[in-house]
Amino acid sequence: MKIQSWLLASLLVPLSSMASAQDKPAAAPPSAQATMAKKAEALTEEQIKQSHDLPALSRLAQLYNSQQDMQRLTWVLERVSALLPNSGDLKLQLALAYTKIGDKTRAYDTLMHMQMQGFGYDISKDPRFEPIHGTRVWDYLVANLQVNAKQFGEGKVAFDLPKGDHLFDTLAWDAKRKQLLVGSARDGAIRHVSEAGKLADFIGANAENGLWGVDALGVDADHDRLYVASSASPQFKGFNKDNAGQAGIFEFDLASGKLLHKYILAQAGTHLLNSLVVGKDGQVYAADGARREIYKIDGGSLKLLTSNPRLTNIGALALSADGKSLYLTDFAMGIFGFDLTKSEPFGVAYNTANMVLGGINDMYWYDGNLVVVEGGMMPSRVMRLKLAADGRSITGAMPLDVAQPAFADLGRGAVAGDNLYFIANRQDALYDDNGVLTDAAELEPVRVFRSNLRFAWDQLGIGGKPTVLEVGKSPATSAPLTVPAKPSNAASKPKTDADQH
Repeated sequence: MKIQSWLLASLLVPLSSMASAQDKPAAAPPSAQATMAKKAEALTEEQIKQSHDLPALSRLAQLYNSQQDMQRLTWVLERVSALLPNSGDLKLQLALAYTKIGDKTRAYDTLMHMQMQGFGYDISKDPRFEPIHGTRVWDYLVANLQVNAKQFGEGKVAFDLPKGDHLFDTLAWDAKRKQLLVGSARDGAIRHVSEAGKLADFIGANAENGLWGVDALGVDADHDRLYVASSASPQFKGFNKDNAGQAGIFEFDLASGKLLHKYILAQAGTHLLNSLVVGKDGQVYAADGARREIYKIDGGSLKLLTSNPRLTNIGALALSADGKSLYLTDFAMGIFGFDLTKSEPFGVAYNTANMVLGGINDMYWYDGNLVVVEGGMMPSRVMRLKLAADGRSITGAMPLDVAQPAFADLGRGAVAGDNLYFIANRQDALYDDNGVLTDAAELEPVRVFRSNLRFAWDQLGIGGKPTVLEVGKSPATSAPLTVPAKPSNAASKPKTDADQH
């Protein structure tokens, strides 16, 4: 699964040069291009901001960029940023667009909100921002965005897995035998992992069990079961025209590795079960992320529990301790909930002024909290989110590890006691859309990182009030723990009205 959607990429790539005269919109017949351009030139701000069609907005962004129509390009970016509020890269592009049209106030305001939300960028030497240099506001924003990007936390690399053509993408924890398991999306094998990262064969893909690539693992400790979400995707070495698009959940005895049951999706179409969670009662849920569907094992088969076409994807699942609330993530839109007792969805409220919950690669339930791995956040981080008693809102957040040197392309993991183990350098990007390894020489040992889930357990974290980092301090001594309502005198927050500079 690619971390960044094609839509976001299509918006960001043409805008990175901010209206180069050589940029061209997506290829189309000349007559179609002319018709589209004529209609686009007549669109008003109100019409653009009523659109919910992200692919169409992406095409408009490319067109306005190539025509250097910065005003309409700005309207499109404003609309897309509203629809995808968790993307720091889009917000940065919007700040650049405001800078380009000479709207210093709104450029500052966008950057100010970004630093309050925890985004970390070094924009100090970006020449595209030169028109808004030279003010106290600019200096303040640069310093705080840099502070947000600083390394934070006490987590460490636990061990490295041997490099090779394996695509180790998911982990699980066997609490009874106190050992980790790792699954391969490439060869469909599941291996035991020692504390030193040594691998031992456990379950292999073969004709008897019918495993395809391993995309997610789940353990039912009470019943000593291992559940494997497996899909025949192009990355799987055994992929062919006969198994293409098939997916299912495979149930194994956790002690012996013996296959017990298979639950294969019978519905037509291409499936990829990319996430899985097991409740304390043994109930199993899995998500087909691209199809935005959630299934459960019921009566010996996989049955559709819910679907939501308004989501962009489903990336991860987590289940409350009482088994009543199922949480799901959308990489672009954040965290949502589903009430299993009423079979209805619910929102998860939080203060958007100082918290970003997009770019989530994986999510776990831990002692009344949701723990999220945000590989798509800038900077990458692991966060602990304190839930209200009813599980419908987030009352505080604590970063566990931020911008660690080992963080490259964050992936899935497993909770083991009070620790979270997760893959810190996924290598999916080395494989093309046909599953071909593009350059074997670029393969690296897979780093498995360990974060302490009870880090700063007695501290409040980010609360309900919007706050900002104090310039010159790291997150360990300022936000996002208990932060001052105002920065210190040495870095007092100046007014953001550009006319007063």
